[in-house]
This record gives sequence, C-alpha cells and structure tokens, in this order.
Amino acid sequence: MNTVVIINGPNLNLLGKREPEIYGPKSFEEFFIELQSYFSSIELVYYQSNIEGEIVNKIQEVGFSSHGIVLNAGGYTHTSVSIGDAIAAILTPVIEVHISNVYAREDFRHQSFMAKHCKGVIAGFGMESYRMAIQSLLD
Repeated sequence: MNTVVIINGPNLNLLGKREPEIYGPKSFEEFFIELQSYFSSIELVYYQSNIEGEIVNKIQEVGFSSHGIVLNAGGYTHTSVSIGDAIAAILTPVIEVHISNVYAREDFRHQSFMAKHCKGVIAGFGMESYRMAIQSLLD
C-alpha cells in the first residue's frame, strides 16, 4: 500500500482557531478524516511540529520509504535552509503546499527555501491544496 506523509509546521496545529478569515474554520484533524476517506486506497500519515529539527527528523525518517510527502512548513518555508536541505537529501518526492496564496501576502512570504527541491508547489486553494498535492503524487 502506498503511504503519503503529510507534515505540517509551526502554528498549523491551530487551524480552525487561528485567523479563520485566512485559513478557514476547520481544524486539520477534521480535514484529515475527510482526506483519509477520500484516499481510502492509500495510507495517509499526519505529523505536525512547531520545532524545525523535528520536521527535519521526520523528513529524514520517511524520505526513503514513503510514496510521497506533502509539506506545509508554515513560516519555516521562508526561513529554513535546514528543511530545504533535508528535502534535497531524500529520494521521496515532496509537494510544498500552502493554504493561503502566499504571493498575495507579505513580500517575505514570496521566498521559499524548499520549492527548488520539491516536485511542485500548490498554494492558495485552502485545505484543498492538500488534496491536490496527494492526487499529484498518485498520478
């Protein structure tokens, strides 16, 4: 069975509570149940951390054995060379996702230290960005 690992970075544990006008009213845990139902033929694994090194560890842990990784590194997208290096070091394809359209926001959000190491980037489609990313890994 194919395994796709979703990794969420800092503050994404607050989805449903944090700035719902940007991120929507639903928690990721609620949405993850929908994803599991939609993609019932694969194993979906969800991991979230607010700590950069833990995200690097998870990428290294699953980066040689899973079918794909969907990564929303949150604010680390714009600051973390280490997470970008971890993606470059693994064999598993990674799709970078963002719930909001980062290019319609502050200028610092236009920079990604991960994108050049990823198979692709999906941004601005709300939580559906995750579904699109998983589907692209399966196609």
